[in-house]
Amino acid sequence: MAELKYPRTLLQAVRYFADPKVCLDFMVAMRWLKGVTCPRCGSKEVTFISTRRIWKCKADHERQQFSVKVGTVMEDSPIGLDKWLPAMWLLASCKNGISSYELARGLKVTQKTAWFMLHRIRLAMQESGGVLGGDGKTVEVDETWIGGKARNMNRGRQAKIKTGAKMGPYAYTGKAIVLGMLERGGRVVAKVVPNVKRKTLVPKVKEHVELGTEVHTDALGSYLGLESRISEERFGEPMYEHKVVDHAVEYVRDNVHVNGVENFWSLLKRAIRGTYVSVEPFHLFRYLDEQAFRFNTRKQGDGDRFVDVVRAVVGKRLTYRGLIGGDSLLATA
Repeated sequence: MAELKYPRTLLQAVRYFADPKVCLDFMVAMRWLKGVTCPRCGSKEVTFISTRRIWKCKADHERQQFSVKVGTVMEDSPIGLDKWLPAMWLLASCKNGISSYELARGLKVTQKTAWFMLHRIRLAMQESGGVLGGDGKTVEVDETWIGGKARNMNRGRQAKIKTGAKMGPYAYTGKAIVLGMLERGGRVVAKVVPNVKRKTLVPKVKEHVELGTEVHTDALGSYLGLESRISEERFGEPMYEHKVVDHAVEYVRDNVHVNGVENFWSLLKRAIRGTYVSVEPFHLFRYLDEQAFRFNTRKQGDGDRFVDVVRAVVGKRLTYRGLIGGDSLLATA
């Protein structure tokens, strides 16, 4: 099979995806390496209907007709590929992200449509994970708070914080808490956590960092459980080689520091404060997925990063009701 050609710069992408037929051929090549198959039954016995740019499966089952969007984050979207693909390029390549207002102006769609598109692309950017560390590698672990400053909040919100009222992820502080785990020279994993207690942070580290790895943290007391010699997995053996740097005294001691994950925090907050301005706690994990994806593919070119996003759209689905929490509201009604 000949090597697939795709744009490497934004200018090339704008010209390349101006033709709807080129967009369709590109998506087909990205999705079906061995020929078009029905996304519902897997049959290769399909007929292309050129007037509508869809296929029809010859097998006898419901919804025989399908487009290249079916079974992807773009399913049921009336927006054409000539707008979807540039949107993917922009979100994947812009270091600080792109706002829904800016995307709406660029694509000539409504802000609400652009906002929905961006969240669907963020779902495609969501990585399955994998374990950090091992093989003599070092993992930095740190936490940060995302949210506005108390002095900029209205009196009602300030009162809730002062009285310790619970506000979901904003509990007690008025801010959401994010835990970051960075393998030096490698990937980062960022997760929203409800608090910074030991029973919350240590299990998260155990979930994403291989046991026995050298782990660097600051002096937060909740991390002291990382070197405990009594654990469910390895009784009598240390879970991690835990090294601490006390920021009240120093930021670097020999090779012990958390500057790598601090760098990721600066990128994340620059995107949130400068581009998105305000992020609801309910959607924060989606913005973490976006920033982590760009960080983890930082050594790739824009074109390669874009192709990774396009290939990841398959097998994922996000409805508008699910995006705004409608499914959970119905379940609790």
